[in-house]
Amino acid sequence: MNYDKNGALLGTSIPEISAPKSGKVRDVYDLGDSILFVATDRISAFDCIMPNGIPGKGRVLTQVSLNWFSLLKGIRNHLITADVTQYPQVLQKYAKDLEGRSMIVRKLKMLPVECIVRGYLTGSGYDSYRKCGKVCGIPLREGYVNADRLDTPIFTPTTKAEEGHDMPISLEELKGVIGAEMAEKLQKASLDLYLQAADYARARGIIIADTKFEFGVDEEGELVLADEVLTPDSSRFWPQESYQPGKNPPSLDKQFVRDYLDSIHFNHQPPAPELPPEIVAKTAEKYESALAKLKA
Repeated sequence: MNYDKNGALLGTSIPEISAPKSGKVRDVYDLGDSILFVATDRISAFDCIMPNGIPGKGRVLTQVSLNWFSLLKGIRNHLITADVTQYPQVLQKYAKDLEGRSMIVRKLKMLPVECIVRGYLTGSGYDSYRKCGKVCGIPLREGYVNADRLDTPIFTPTTKAEEGHDMPISLEELKGVIGAEMAEKLQKASLDLYLQAADYARARGIIIADTKFEFGVDEEGELVLADEVLTPDSSRFWPQESYQPGKNPPSLDKQFVRDYLDSIHFNHQPPAPELPPEIVAKTAEKYESALAKLKA
């Protein structure tokens, strides 16, 4: 296992199993009839992975996802177990590293789309709205200000790029990629899940401004919720107590890192700069705060 000088897990190695497929945050191991997900402490911004990590971040992401998996209704998810004592024997020697930051999940055929739901108008969505009155081609009424709650949440999917930036895709374009029936199922499932989560989080002092879901299909062709769910990496979390339309709210997610990188004029291209200790510490604090509020 590869830890940085602050104790952040940057990468994993399980020689008894074939090398993992590594994403921006997760290392994914093929166990044959299932998959091991390990959430490292890597952090990315603008599709660039930072050279140093956020200690404990992977455990926060995993615990947040597990909390949502137990709460969300209406669709099955890919979780088999997150109890390391139930893992295959070959993994037991790594139990200390895997504890709290891993899960074994079902194998699925993943759909090539990131299902983004926006409940509030912010970020690139607000920039687009100011220019043309639309977000990802969806027309919106006049009068919204930055960070406003939308009258109705909107579904704004993107492509899922192996490298580089994901690109917005309209619902009609999505139908051309995966078929009309599946595209409409994704839209309905994404909006339903967002509404459930938004109500739950709001009651605990967190606004979920937007989020990203990923889905796969099982051997029977049924839709299954997969990957991470409603974490500070895949969502914008705002504290309800400091929310005020017209202003950029403080965040409990990695927007804090994006804002720091913009403040030092990072050009959004690799290699990314190392995050200073105070930014690492503050980011860890925000992630832990989000977990504590959501599990309250």
